[in-house]
Amino acid sequence: MEVMSAREAADKWGISQRRVAVLCSENRIANVQMLGNMWLIPTNAKKPVDARSTRYNTADEKAVKPFVKWAGGKGQLLKEIERYYPFDNGVITKYAEPFVGGGAVLFDILGKYDLEKIYISDVNAELINTYVIIRDRVEELIDLLSKYQSEYVPLETEDRKSYYGEKRNRFNDLKVNSNKAEDVEKAALMIFLNKTCFNGLFRVNKKGLFNVPMGSYKNPLICDKKNLRAVSEKLRNVEIVCGDYRESADFIDQNTFVYFDPPYRPLTETAGFTAYTENLFNDREQIELAEFVDCMHRKGAKVVVSNSDPKNYNTEDDFFDSIYAAYKIKRVEASRMINCNSSARGKIKELLISNF
Repeated sequence: MEVMSAREAADKWGISQRRVAVLCSENRIANVQMLGNMWLIPTNAKKPVDARSTRYNTADEKAVKPFVKWAGGKGQLLKEIERYYPFDNGVITKYAEPFVGGGAVLFDILGKYDLEKIYISDVNAELINTYVIIRDRVEELIDLLSKYQSEYVPLETEDRKSYYGEKRNRFNDLKVNSNKAEDVEKAALMIFLNKTCFNGLFRVNKKGLFNVPMGSYKNPLICDKKNLRAVSEKLRNVEIVCGDYRESADFIDQNTFVYFDPPYRPLTETAGFTAYTENLFNDREQIELAEFVDCMHRKGAKVVVSNSDPKNYNTEDDFFDSIYAAYKIKRVEASRMINCNSSARGKIKELLISNF
């Protein structure tokens, strides 16, 4: 049987070499073989049908969902955000999410489309470490989370508080004294705390230490093996970066859909009690993000930005209407699901800003 390399197949079929490698790894090309680190493809192999804009509806497709609960998560707005997905035209083949957070939009896209390249980032080092560990070392992570679950769930409330406090202290110690050898433990602790803390909230103090008290869940699912393995598989070819959103500039081009979900601008002076990292995102930084969006727009990228709507509390506040005056602004209804004040939970307007 005559064979060709991935590079030769890419030239023959008019697609990228990376794309060919992905198709080989997904067993979508018949009779391929790997010799060392090189794919060998039959010269008579047919180019697989382009599925980049095809929704997967097969029974064996593994659904994926966020592995952490995240303040400001976009699960409830997916139906609105999905309307902006521009993948069906076959031109947009890349996706970037520079404030990935819990990844509700990311996992929705991963479950529906087969794209050439995906880039995610966040400044929260512990969160990004968890994404990387799930992608690269998921079985080690599952072993440790299973241990935490078997130890924590049977305990009475006071013993749970003690166990939780020990794990929180250990997490903060690893957060301050970073050691690559302990990255799996740090990721496991991140998930454990998220599944057992009050309201599933990730909040740090000015020193950067996680300070959320224990929640009151009776039987928390600390180790969701099925979802973690499915997430690991979906993240296999995703570029994961710990860094500022500006670092995505080199990735973003005219073939990219970008979703920006920055820390929301507080609606009132007392609303900013939640901090995902020790670095706050103030109005100056919101303006700088808008300027970055302008740059990505000029590159030809399709862009969507979400944020709070200041008009919920002050109809005269045109902050976002001003800095995104050149774009389309849609006000959509959302529910505040994570708030320390139960009276502050309920329907509220949020913004979806787009350049198309």
